[in-house]
Amino acid sequence: MNKKILALGLMLMAGTGSYAQVSLVNPVPQEVEARGEIFDAPAQWKINAGKERLSGYIYDALMTAAPEAVKKADFKITIGVRGDSKVNKYKKQIPAKSEGYFMKVTDKEAVIAGNDEKGLYYGVQTLLGMMKEGRLEACTITDWPDVPFRGTVEGFYGTPWSHEARKSQLEFYGRNKMNVYIYGPKDDPWHRDKWREPYPEAEAGRIAELVEVAKKNGVNFYWAIHPGVDIKWNDEDRDKLIAKFEVMYQLGVRSFAVFFDDIWGEGTKADKQAALLNYIDDNFVKAKKDVAPLILCPTEYNKGWANEEKGYLRTLGKNLNKGIEVMWTGNSVVACIDKPTMEWINERIQRKGYIWLNFPVNDFVRDHILMGPAYGNGLDIAGDVSGFVSNPMEYAETSKISLYGIADYCWNMEAYDYQSNWEKSIKDILPSNPKALRTFALYNKDLGPNGHGFRREEGDELKDMAEAALSGDQYAIAMINVTCNELEVACDILLNDNTNPQLIHELRPWIIQGKNISAYGRTVALMRMMAEIKDYSSATSPFINFENLYKQARSLQKQMFDLENNKAMRHPYQIGTKVGTKVLMPTLNKLFAQATEKFNAKNGTNYDTTAEYNPYKLTSTVTQLALLPVKINGDVVEITPALEVINWQDGGELLLESETPVTFQGMDFNFGVNEVAKHFRLELFVNGAWKEVGLLHYNANDPVIHTGNELGGMTATKLRITNKSGAEQKVYFKNFRFIRR
Repeated sequence: MNKKILALGLMLMAGTGSYAQVSLVNPVPQEVEARGEIFDAPAQWKINAGKERLSGYIYDALMTAAPEAVKKADFKITIGVRGDSKVNKYKKQIPAKSEGYFMKVTDKEAVIAGNDEKGLYYGVQTLLGMMKEGRLEACTITDWPDVPFRGTVEGFYGTPWSHEARKSQLEFYGRNKMNVYIYGPKDDPWHRDKWREPYPEAEAGRIAELVEVAKKNGVNFYWAIHPGVDIKWNDEDRDKLIAKFEVMYQLGVRSFAVFFDDIWGEGTKADKQAALLNYIDDNFVKAKKDVAPLILCPTEYNKGWANEEKGYLRTLGKNLNKGIEVMWTGNSVVACIDKPTMEWINERIQRKGYIWLNFPVNDFVRDHILMGPAYGNGLDIAGDVSGFVSNPMEYAETSKISLYGIADYCWNMEAYDYQSNWEKSIKDILPSNPKALRTFALYNKDLGPNGHGFRREEGDELKDMAEAALSGDQYAIAMINVTCNELEVACDILLNDNTNPQLIHELRPWIIQGKNISAYGRTVALMRMMAEIKDYSSATSPFINFENLYKQARSLQKQMFDLENNKAMRHPYQIGTKVGTKVLMPTLNKLFAQATEKFNAKNGTNYDTTAEYNPYKLTSTVTQLALLPVKINGDVVEITPALEVINWQDGGELLLESETPVTFQGMDFNFGVNEVAKHFRLELFVNGAWKEVGLLHYNANDPVIHTGNELGGMTATKLRITNKSGAEQKVYFKNFRFIRR
């Protein structure tokens, strides 16, 4: 049976009088034969299994789900793997695929037969998923994953996940049949800057605990090392890396990765990287016998950065041991993956690429929180990838919305329906108030303008209404008011929900901004209606007139701006608080301007029609900097960081222009490289001419660039930074800010 038709059938059954319990399961199973019989799920059961199955994480999963399980229960669950006598009669039905399983459910019993131990575990998770609403469905299921390795890489910049968040993630992966977690947070010093050193005792203990939690949830815990910033290609550093792996092995780690991303210089040599990885593979991975395939994140990890002339990727493909996996982000740093992408990279690395998907990570758009579905990746690439992991946000609980879809996509690509999966994910993350969470999430899908140019759908359901409202349709304007009411109700419900406190903690700044936007939208809608009225004498409330609504709208604009720039109300690395930026806020701002223009025309007034603006404009001939947003935080003006290596060409410039003259009090910026100030020129446009300002580091080991004393008190309308070195400079763009008087 075609899997898409099967999935559609399950969804249709879910919408009829009898609810198909299999439709509750995530990921969607490959093959299902439902018998149409729905009955109450058992509260207890007896387990029928060989002695070897009556302990371990699979048995624990069944016992934890029904602690009342007793030997004399009416409902029986038979479990086993291929070759076990208890399931021998089903051996022909078991799919001969890694992590596959066969399951048969009746009102009396359930039989789960795995092709291997992991397959049995996933069959148990399917049964438990079917029962989570208290009902069970008679059916047979034959199931297996499309992608061998599925999960996440904690590889973002910013606050690493907490220990508790990581444990919660691992449990979530087990329930949703994800089998990989790669530990590689950029801000863990023992992963990157202190890679040669062992973890302190407390940190080591936490990693050992995470390894155990991963095992109990069928997850391979990969520990990644990032030595490329300062590695020396000699025996001493090679042995130190092996020694660090040995320390992690003693903590229980059995899966390892080596990252060479976001670096330049000596550490980027493909032949040296391949030789190191091969040595690790030959002398550590293969010698241990119980270690998973080694993973490499290369320096050229996307097509946009690939230097075909120098042949980095082909060198890896030719030299690397065949069992070593190579990670890939696609055609650019942030991109969806398709068939041509995989054909291009697989031919060069001479193996199937291991996908590192930079979604829903938001470390480059920290004013947005991403709650949309995972979509846009090809449904025909299952045979072209060896693994597929998502790089989530630092907001671990919120990330589960998109990760729920990643799990489904990787398991059963052909049947993947991102919209229906997203609806299920909302209910899974917050079953107490799914409608409120869904309403709020509708306005938190898109990334806004960003340096990677990666955007997502948001506000599609508002477009027709918005166009009609802007054309003057009074019903549509009224519906804008209703829509904003719905958002406010959702925000208030979420703020009072205590069933998932971590989720609400993560979302809180954006929820509060959502309330501001709701109030602003209602005010603007009423302004637009009243703009047509000249005589208020018949109004039921003389206080509710256009002038006061205009003042309220202006106040709400300021409240939104103040929240956007209030560090006390934000998370540590958060740079702003944007909600509904693709359709809702642009529509409200246009309605505000439109209403004000109409009122001015009718009444001879001169109210300012500007709804939202940024007095600063950034342009750059450096491609990777050209789309970076400019933020205002009180008297501090900042450019949003870019996190990858910046290839700043000779003569390339960054230009920042202000609508009005700015008097500078101070400035500093960090290009992530010591003693790099000498390669750049800073100029300010003062009284119609460019004037150079000195640049310096306070000491040789400090990458922060400071300005000379002449900057203080200078007034200018433009500033520009130019690479004057005569050669391309590889730098980071960790931060840029100036303080105005």
